[in-house]
Amino acid sequence: MTRNIAEETATRWVDENAADLSRWTSEIWHKGETAWREYESAAWYVERLRAEGFEVEEGSGGMPTAFAAKWTNGKGGPVIASYAEYDAVPGNCQAASTVRQPREGLNEHAGGHTDPHSALGMSAFGGLLAAKAAMQAHDIPGTLKFFGEPAEKVRGSKPIHAAKGYYDGLDAMISFHPCYMLPLCNTVNWDTHCGAAYAMVYRFVCDEPETWLKRADGLPIPQAHSAVRAPGANDALFYMYNASKALRDSMLPHMGGWSISEAILTAGQATADNLPARLAEIQYIIRVPTVEMAEQATLILDRNAEAAARLAHCRVEKIWVSKSRPGLANHVMAELVYGKLAAVGAPKWGENAKKIAREIQSNLGLEPMAEPFLPDCEKLVTPQEAERILRQDLPPSQINYTSDDYTDMCWHAPTARLYIARPMLTGPAGYAYPDWVMNALGGIPETIDPMVICASKTVAHSMLELIQNTGLRDAARKEFEERTGGGVGGTNWIPPLADYEAPIGLRWPEYVTTVRGREWWIPSAGY
Repeated sequence: MTRNIAEETATRWVDENAADLSRWTSEIWHKGETAWREYESAAWYVERLRAEGFEVEEGSGGMPTAFAAKWTNGKGGPVIASYAEYDAVPGNCQAASTVRQPREGLNEHAGGHTDPHSALGMSAFGGLLAAKAAMQAHDIPGTLKFFGEPAEKVRGSKPIHAAKGYYDGLDAMISFHPCYMLPLCNTVNWDTHCGAAYAMVYRFVCDEPETWLKRADGLPIPQAHSAVRAPGANDALFYMYNASKALRDSMLPHMGGWSISEAILTAGQATADNLPARLAEIQYIIRVPTVEMAEQATLILDRNAEAAARLAHCRVEKIWVSKSRPGLANHVMAELVYGKLAAVGAPKWGENAKKIAREIQSNLGLEPMAEPFLPDCEKLVTPQEAERILRQDLPPSQINYTSDDYTDMCWHAPTARLYIARPMLTGPAGYAYPDWVMNALGGIPETIDPMVICASKTVAHSMLELIQNTGLRDAARKEFEERTGGGVGGTNWIPPLADYEAPIGLRWPEYVTTVRGREWWIPSAGY
């Protein structure tokens, strides 16, 4: 038997199950659950994996919406892995529609898939099941592992999975992501992988407001309306916010794709008397090329937090959300996966998808186009050419760019990072489509399915090659050991950074069920 026969079996499985993959993608997309609260999405995968004969550990790494699944065929053989993400983003609730509107029963502030991770996870899942079908049909020994990775938007789970040993013992890892920027469209990363990311929450607590100043004589109640009030947690948060804006201007160079972003978390503290706010929280996420840069930025944020707390008569707590390492290239893996993508071919969008795209253009007041999709969506780009284009805007000394926490997997096994085009529209020169368009295209089956089918086949073929080709695995491992200075624990190896537990106890946005029904917990405008 040749490897091509196994790949043909995998291709046939994807084609025969395309309707299921489409329906499943839609199910996850419509759940729209956000970081650390993807209960229904994770449960869907766990149930489906068990039905497929996988052993599944729920709540892996102490994360309720994570999982680790394993399936073995025969005795011995290599261990190949991939993973699903399924977290959505607050404030991006869009229907699978050609007009701007939230999903039924929700408001625009609810969660919605942007990248979309719904299709990311299903593409890898389709590849996993297709590879499994081929292994069973042709008696190919080996083990497939599949990880459920929540909270990627805050770089949440993979650093924790890595630190707790879940990626140990893998022979190779396939990472897939829908294209999110050109030229990374229908290609595989070559040298420039994603960078480091740190994320943390600073919690300001005013738990001794009565000690702010000496109480006024004759006022035994410290909260008397005529008494001077401590500044409190809200003041601390805004001192922190204003001081830390200077990081963007004074700390790091304005080049190379670094960023520091903040989000003020809702803590539910409403006060109607002469009382200071007792609790306020702000999250920062730092995306930089190196761990050293992340440490520098964190040092300044820590100083700002301590100063803000002292100014506002508070104490400060720091809760880690992520410490994610930069990525590590592997050319053997990149060439393998790109070769499989080239054999499968770039995704193609048919007339039904084009009709939907033209309807969106018409609803936006644009002249519908005969070919509404961006031409790059149906073109292949070699890893070397994508690298050349990407490097045009980066300084020569910069090794990593943007961020995604798949990078933590790179330090435990040879890893390939695959990109395949999601549906993107072209338009008049200089025209920028509103964000809801991309979100909608990720939820409409006719427009997102071509990417899922292409990715599923590419992932399956890559897995089957890795399982059967000992020489290829050995070459990928040799390169991994050379780049890390000896493999795991080598002289150039970066160990896991996560020295904290998953921050699942924070008040992350989520769906709740009340007497009014299921709703997004942040009220809609005018509620």
